[in-house]
Amino acid sequence: MKEFINFNMDLSQKIIINTRERDWTDSPSSLVKRIPLERDGAESGRVTSVVEYKPGAKFQEHHHPRGEEILVLDGVFSDEHGEYPKGTYIRNPPNSSHAPFSENGCLLLVKLDQFQDGDSKKVIVNTEQNDLWRPGIGGLKVLPLHQFETESCALVHWPKDEKFQKHSHFGGEEIFVLKGIFKDEYGEYPAGTWMRSPHLSTHMPFVTEETLIFVKTGHLI
Repeated sequence: MKEFINFNMDLSQKIIINTRERDWTDSPSSLVKRIPLERDGAESGRVTSVVEYKPGAKFQEHHHPRGEEILVLDGVFSDEHGEYPKGTYIRNPPNSSHAPFSENGCLLLVKLDQFQDGDSKKVIVNTEQNDLWRPGIGGLKVLPLHQFETESCALVHWPKDEKFQKHSHFGGEEIFVLKGIFKDEYGEYPAGTWMRSPHLSTHMPFVTEETLIFVKTGHLI
C-alpha cells in the first residue's frame, strides 16, 4: 500500500511499536493481514511486519532475492518443505523460493530482504523443543539462533526481577517482546512490542516479571 512505502526506514532513529495497539492492513491475499513495522517498497524490498494467516490462507510460489527471516509467534506455518509450529525460527536464504500456507492459521514476525552479502545458510530451529539454552550474564538464559559476521540472533529468557548493566549496541539492536514486560530507563514494553535501537545506542534493561524476548544485534550499521 502506497502509504507504507519508506516507512520507518531511517535506521539512525529509535522506533518503538506496540503491535497489539495497531490496526491490521490488507495484503495481496484476502486471508493474510499484516502490521507493517518498517518498509522501503510497496510489495518488494526491505520490510519487517507482523503477519497473520487466517485458516486456509496460502500464497503462490515466490522467491526472496535477499532472503526471508520468520519467527512463528502462534499457530502452525507451513510450506511445501514442512510444518513450523509456534516458536520456530526460520531463515530462508537469498534466492530461495516456497509456497507458504497455514491450514489452521498462524501469527508470524517476518523480515524480508535483510540478509547480508554472503549469508546463505538455511536455518530452522524449533525453540520450544530445543536443549541448546545457555547460561547468560546473571540469571539470563540465551538460545542462540544465528550468527553471521556482526549479526547475531537469539531468544533471551529473563527471570523475575532480573537487571542488566548499562551497555551500548554496536550495529544496533532489534527486540520483539514475546512474553512479559521488558523495561529500561526509558519505558516499559509489553508482549507484542517491537523495538529498533540504532548503532551505538545505550540502555540499562530490567524486568519485574518473567520475560522472553527475540533479539537481533549488529545488523543496523
